[in-house]
Amino acid sequence: MAATVAVIAGAGAGLSASLARLLGKQGFRVVLAARNVDKLSALVQETGAQAVETDVSDAASVERLFEAADKAGSLEIAVFNASGRTRGPIAERRQQRFGRMLRIG
Repeated sequence: MAATVAVIAGAGAGLSASLARLLGKQGFRVVLAARNVDKLSALVQETGAQAVETDVSDAASVERLFEAADKAGSLEIAVFNASGRTRGPIAERRQQRFGRMLRIG
């Protein structure tokens, strides 16, 4: 029987990490997606998850993520937890940064 896979896009140390731990304990093969996979090394070590460098605002990058997930097994859960936040008052944010935030989220 093929493994069931859970993809978590926008993986980090908070909610995504908690979900990765929970899903791993429930028998899922977890695939973590982040722009910076180096920050996930401890979580990968702890959970046995696979980390895939992914920019969710780029269609080709997302396609590579799901190709990796397909190789891991049968996709059952996909969690979108990505964000592109920038700090400060919205009126002071540069238009290009605001546009990127919208494309990501």
